Amino acid sequence: MSNISIEIGNLRVVRGKSEVLHGIDLQIAKGKVTGLLGPSGSGKTTLMRAIVGVQKGVEGKIAVLGIAAGSRALDRRVAYDTQAASVFDDLTVSQNLSYAARILGVQKAAIDEAIEAVGLVGFEKQLVSNLSGGQRNRVSLAVALLGKPELIVLDEPTVGLDPVLRRDLWNLFHKLAQNGATILVSSHVMDEAERCDSLVLMREGRVLAHETLSSLLSKTKTESAEDAFLALIESEGESK
Repeated sequence: MSNISIEIGNLRVVRGKSEVLHGIDLQIAKGKVTGLLGPSGSGKTTLMRAIVGVQKGVEGKIAVLGIAAGSRALDRRVAYDTQAASVFDDLTVSQNLSYAARILGVQKAAIDEAIEAVGLVGFEKQLVSNLSGGQRNRVSLAVALLGKPELIVLDEPTVGLDPVLRRDLWNLFHKLAQNGATILVSSHVMDEAERCDSLVLMREGRVLAHETLSSLLSKTKTESAEDAFLALIESEGESK
């Protein structure tokens, strides 16, 4: 059995007359927390959308769990949590999860587990419209966790969260990975690199590096992910 969850070959994405992803080759290992890091506009969200099969203008190969990205067979095996919370504002927290659970065919126990996992115990009867932005994002994340997907793609899940909750969510991501799930999580906050098993650094639609933080720091002779990122950019500029 392959230990690769996502395999990408010569991926290009064209939007209008502009190419936004430029021939990306990438393999993401199963059962790991892989961080997709880079500044806004680097192509992180476009890459994630291509992986889950909802991006238009895609050229190249994308295999997810051994199947072509976007295949119906992946519907319940892959979860995607977008930057904009995918929830109904006029429903309560529990109603949102109950609706998703009926679609996925999972039991109530899974709803309770998801609510506890994202730290929303006590908010079950709250209308989503009355929650803070960070709480709404956590409801959306809870929906993504229903059904125990094999691949969980998370676009900026820790934006707007306090340090304690950020820590708790990263602990959750690693627990899910230890139980066999593959976690692909994007962030523009470079210090979150320390929380990942492996890093994919992106800039201007290209992958600058894909390796562990320790390997990256050693290669660039730097002491932080941000400094390493800057060193890669400088090195890229000198090679052109």
